[in-house]
Amino acid sequence: MDECIFCKIAQGDMPADTVYQDERVTAFRDVSPQAKTHVLVIPNVHYDSLNEASADESDLLAHTLRICAMVARDEGIDESGYRMLTNIGEEGGQSVAHLHFHVMGGQELTGKLA
Repeated sequence: MDECIFCKIAQGDMPADTVYQDERVTAFRDVSPQAKTHVLVIPNVHYDSLNEASADESDLLAHTLRICAMVARDEGIDESGYRMLTNIGEEGGQSVAHLHFHVMGGQELTGKLA
């Protein structure tokens, strides 16, 4: 995916405010934050969304979720609370077609979901 901005960030071809990276995932600050703390966590391999990830990727997905929790801890929002979500498709609010998880907190978040 040569044109994918998130692939370029994961490969180091585009600058980002990276807070964590390993061989499987990259975490970086959102350029248009929706909360005081807003970090995106992406797999380094390209999937358009969670819909593309098969059971074969369950270990990668579990690792990605663990990194989301680690980022929340490292950012100091794990105890006060945070929101972690992924958007899928245009109607779901996905703006970049690369699987990514938002880790947001540092303030009271409105729009509670049951």
